[in-house]
Amino acid sequence: MKDKDLIVCRCEEVTKGEILEAIEQGACSITGIKRRTRAGMGLCQGKTCQKLVERIFAKETGSKPEELLPCTDRPPVRPVSFRVLGGGNDE
Repeated sequence: MKDKDLIVCRCEEVTKGEILEAIEQGACSITGIKRRTRAGMGLCQGKTCQKLVERIFAKETGSKPEELLPCTDRPPVRPVSFRVLGGGNDE
């Protein structure tokens, strides 16, 4: 397996190559990578892949991981039915 074929985000099946491509196309933050690739938008909400994406980004841009701005979280963090959002009973 080539290094670029390595799956970084298992939920969305995003590869290292896709993340590198997003950086080449102008992603200048973790949120930018997330918007271009969907990395961190799956069921785990980035709990599995966030640190890997940060390390790849830091290495490619010459940044230190601790200097990176955190990714912006968007609700809902967990899947919620429309019935619950609408105030109905979820039975």
